[in-house]
This record gives sequence, structure tokens and C-alpha cells, in this order.
Amino acid sequence: MKKIVSIILLCLFTSIGTQAQVSSNPYKFLGNITTTYNVDAGGGVPNYYTLWNQITCENESKWASVEGNRGNFNWGCDKAFNYAKQHNFTYKFHALVWGAQYPGWLESLSPTERLAALTNWFDKAKAKYKTLPMIDVVNEAVGNHQAGNPMMKETLGGGGKTGYDWLIKAFEMAYERWPDAILIYNDYNSIRWDLDNYIALVKTLRDAGAPIDAYGNQAHELKGISVSELKNSLKRQQDELSMPMFITEYDISSTNDEEQKKYYQEQIPVMWEAPYCAGVTLWGYVYGKTWTDDGKGYSGIYKNGQERPAMTWLREYMETDAAKNAVGPLPGAKKEASIYIRPASMLTAKGDVLPIKVRARLATKTIEKVDFYVNDELVKTMTEEPYIVEYTPSKTGWNNTKAVVTATDGSTYERYGRFNVTNSRTSRSPYNDVLPEIPGMFNIIEYDKGASGVSYNNATRSTSSAMKDGQWMEYTVDVKEDGLYSFDATIATAKTGGMFHLAEYGFDNLTYLTEFVDVPKTGGVNSWKTLHGRLQTKLTAGQKVLTLLIDKGGYFIKDITLTRYEEGEGMSCRMRAFSGKFGVGDIIPVQLTATSRNSPISRVSVYANNLLVGTATEEPYVVNFVPEEMGTYVIKAIVTAENGGEKISAERKLEITSPTPLAIHTVQSDASSTLSSDVYTLHGVRIGSKEQWNNLPAGLYIVDGKVRVKK
Repeated sequence: MKKIVSIILLCLFTSIGTQAQVSSNPYKFLGNITTTYNVDAGGGVPNYYTLWNQITCENESKWASVEGNRGNFNWGCDKAFNYAKQHNFTYKFHALVWGAQYPGWLESLSPTERLAALTNWFDKAKAKYKTLPMIDVVNEAVGNHQAGNPMMKETLGGGGKTGYDWLIKAFEMAYERWPDAILIYNDYNSIRWDLDNYIALVKTLRDAGAPIDAYGNQAHELKGISVSELKNSLKRQQDELSMPMFITEYDISSTNDEEQKKYYQEQIPVMWEAPYCAGVTLWGYVYGKTWTDDGKGYSGIYKNGQERPAMTWLREYMETDAAKNAVGPLPGAKKEASIYIRPASMLTAKGDVLPIKVRARLATKTIEKVDFYVNDELVKTMTEEPYIVEYTPSKTGWNNTKAVVTATDGSTYERYGRFNVTNSRTSRSPYNDVLPEIPGMFNIIEYDKGASGVSYNNATRSTSSAMKDGQWMEYTVDVKEDGLYSFDATIATAKTGGMFHLAEYGFDNLTYLTEFVDVPKTGGVNSWKTLHGRLQTKLTAGQKVLTLLIDKGGYFIKDITLTRYEEGEGMSCRMRAFSGKFGVGDIIPVQLTATSRNSPISRVSVYANNLLVGTATEEPYVVNFVPEEMGTYVIKAIVTAENGGEKISAERKLEITSPTPLAIHTVQSDASSTLSSDVYTLHGVRIGSKEQWNNLPAGLYIVDGKVRVKK
């Protein structure tokens, strides 16, 4: 508690509003929500701005309300946003990521498509509201608080290294767009029934260095709680989290006026007077017109246009010295300091070097220095960015960190965190003590040496082990050149449904290097094929750690090759349309036209569902595709020039039905043949070169009017 107070006393007093609202406290707000999509409730209830000095939309800013029809954005939250601006009080955007009240159309998309849609939702909100004072970035992600949480988790990258990568990613996305907003995690049952899980989640986000600024207690569950339990729960939260707290959705639903008043009298002072409380938002104030657990809206403190006793008491309490003088951590609901402590890993081996960065930014002031402590001992004072410490821990278990940022005006701001140290003394290092070079290849089983949970999780160095859900491995590599890269993974699997992605856990962001890559069936666990894709962000030269995250397992990966490429200028690649119906086992010629003005063409590669089918190196560019199963295949081609330039063709879909009846097809007379007495299949195709003939599968053909057997 003293930590928060010391910050507060150095902050400027800033009045939240200029009207005579119920609260005149300059340190924290007393807010509320819209009523049936309106700000002023009507019905004899006083105007909103005469009561409250903060507003949250009950539903209008939720994704489902804004983009219920894909691509059509209905910003009903404009009314509340503009009202707050007009009356000079603060506004909270509620909420960006929530496993409920998301658009129904989201469920029909793939994980990659869902992430693109979610990113677009963030982008559109940023374009609409360039600045926001406060944001509930993630809502109700503890356990199964919402049925859509598993889908949202998959959409944002899964648990990953921390168990909460998906939430870290959401906060990073929000911070990238609104660095000066107070970024909040919000949940219910956080004071009573799910206190432990709630603390564990928020603490992990903080310790991983996510840009989370505050935690929000909805406080819907407080009817019946004792004062001592309430005090103890709030104190425990603050002792373990040491960051600002909001009461975000307080209500007491009761038809009994005196019962409601009793709980207000007991609970509001405990929350309001806590020096780490930045504000209290009541979740509705008009009887019968807001959400409550019972679905009847009995939490309202105005009934038939008249104050209920709880509201009368609230007015009287807010006039007391205790209420007026209660201090808070974010005066005016404004964030001056963004301070986040990000260790290279939350878990490290004893005696190993652990790089740690303090991400520090002041909104209106200049940083003079950053002091970094481990277990209350000063480790380093830093005066220039980047604020990075290389720390060698000697104490096993949890080590506590603290960063103190001092501004040039003498004000200070603090942030706390932790990292864990195992008993292992295996230092992290490349598998062969030699960094794999990129461009180049790394073997999947040759992940970095180190302790479990440090450089790998649930992994083995066996080539006979299939990938497992939640598995991850890290590879320290030496990237030789800045630029764009593609990847080719050697995979084998007898079934579909697998998925993985590559990521980089940087000091300033959690970057997903690839999309969520679907692993198509290759024909069996011994049928190795090349799966192709591209990184969606540039790699910079230098040593870095790449993380392979297995989102869904059940397949085998042998190795991954990263190849540098450039988007080709003056290049084209066109695929001829397919005509007719095709069946399993048909030889389907993929015919391409490719040109390059600036550099000769090196090859044209054809892919079916991102698996390499074949490569042509000379005109006419034809690669034969033989589908092994019924279904839909997405065919694309990539032309590569000698200077590294690449051009991707438009995709074409092929619907493959049951096997085509066996037939003999004529082969043009310029082909040559190798005769054999063995006939394995009976398929044929018209071809135009010796190379294409050599690529044909075994079968029976007519060449120059004669039957030929190709082994």
C-alpha cells in the first residue's frame, strides 16, 4: 500500500470533472453506465453529468454491438464518448477482447481468419477513437468464465510459453494503438470465488512484461460478503499485484431498500478509501433497466425517478472528509507512466544470464533515470534507452523485481515483477554450440540446450515422437540478412487438424512471425512432404531466438528452412484455369505462364494446400498434380527469379471426387519412354516434353501409336 501512496503524493492534482457530481474527489472517479443505450436516463432521474463523472457503455462498445454484420461498423458508443467529452469527465471503452458478445460470424472462420478479423476490429476502433482514457482490453478470461474463451485463446495464439500468450498478445495490440490509455484486465468473482485464479492470471501478465496498467474487479458477487473478507481479499490482491485497481461493475441487486443500503454502507468505503483504488463504476442506476445476475435489474438506486436509500446514503458519504480526501493512484484517470518489466524468460536456470528490459515511457515528462532492483537490492541505474539489465541469479525460486523511474521534475513511478529460477545449472546455449545461420535450416529436435520450461516444453529429441498440443521449442539462430523470409517445413502426417506457428518473444512485443499454419495430410507418417509458407514480418539481422509453438499436435516435423526472398518487380505468374471434373488418382497438369523482366526465371513451384507438388525449370511450365484423396485443394504457384525475386500466382480451387475410371491417353510423339514389364497403375496424360514424361507415374501409355509401359 505504501508503494502506491508514495507515487500518488508526487502526482499532480487533476480534477476529473467541473460539474457538481456526487463525488468531488480529484483522485478517483465515481462512474456509471448507459441506460438502455442512452446516457441521460429520463423518467425523472437527474441528468447523468449531475451524478457521475465517468461513463462506460453497458453494451454499445462491445464487438458484437459494433460489427454484428461483418464489415459494417455501428459506433453506438459515440453518444457516451461525446457526452463525456462535452462534460469534461472520463470514458472507458468496454471491451476489446471478450469470449462473449462477439460477432456470430466469427465462429465460422479459421484461427488465422479470426485473428485478421480481430486485428481489423482493433484497427477500426483506433481509427474511430484515436485517444482513449481507459480500456478494458480483456474481459472475463479466467477459466471458463465465458464459453467463447477457448476460441478467443486459439485466435490470439494459445497459451504459448507463459500459459497466457493470447492475453499478452491482446494487451500488446492495445498498447501499440493506445499507449497513453490505462489498459485494464477485467473479471468477475475476482474478490470471492475465483480470487486465486484471478491473481495468478493478472500476476502472470505483469511478470511477463505485458503492458497491463490496472486490474478491474467487477464486484457483482459481494452480496453477503463480510467486511473483513472484503478487506482481506482486496488487500491480498494489492499485496500480490502492486498496481492500480478499479471497481468496474459494482451492484447490489435487492428489492429490499434497507438491505441494499446496508451493503453500500459496508462496502463502498472499503473500496473507495483504498489508496490503490483508481475509481468505482456502478453497473447501472435505474431500477429494472440494467443487467444483474437475477436478470431483473433490481440493482438500480433510482426507482420511479426517486432516490432509493442507498443513493441517498451515497450522496451523504461522498460529502464526508474521508470520501473527499481519499487518495488514488491515477488522478484524473490519466496515465503518466508506462512501465513494464520484461525478462527474456519468466523461468531461468541458476547461474545463467537473464536479460531483462524495463520498458519505460512517460506521457508528458522526461525520464532522468531508471533504477532496477532485484530482491530489494539495486542492480543497475540506467540513464539511456534501452533500459536493459543482464542479471545472473543465484537464488532459486521466485525473485522479485522493481523498476523506479525518476522524471526530471523529481517525480517517481514504480513497477513490480518477478522471475523464477530453477535448480538446474544447465545454461542455455545452441544445441551444437554453433548458431544455425539464417538463411538456412534448423532441425526440429536440435532446440536449444537448457532447462525444461526455459528453452523447451514437453519436447524430446526423438525423431519418432509426434508433435504435442502446447509443446514449444526455442532455437537461437544467427540471421545474416535483414529482409523478408519464407519457410519450408518437412512434415509427415496421416491426418489433418495439426497447426503451429513461429514466434519471437521480443523485449518490446510478442511477434507472431507466421500465421497459424494448418498442417495438411501428407499421406502417412512416413510420407514426408514440404509445407511452404511465408513469414508475415521482416527479420532483422543478428542473433535472435525463434520459438516453434505447437497449437495442435499429431504430426511430425523434421526440419524448417528459412529462405530470404524479395517481392519480384516486373514478374508475373499466371495459372491456366482447370476444366472438367477430376478424381482421385488423375494426373492433372498445372499449366503456368511466368515472366520476369529484371532477372531470368530460376524455377516455378506448384503447391496444393501449401504442400509442394513439383517444380518446373523450363518452359512450358507444367507440373503434374495427382490428388490422393477426395476434397478441396487450393493450388498456387510461385515463380522465383535468379536474383531472389518471387511472385505468387492467384489461387485456384480444385474439387476432387471419386477415382476416375482407368483409361489410356495419347502421349505426344516428342516424348521418350523407358519400357518395363511392370504395370502399377493405368493413367495417362498429354505432355509436351521429355522432362514431363520422366515425371509421369508408372502406368500404361500410348506413345507414337504404340502401347508403352512405364515403370
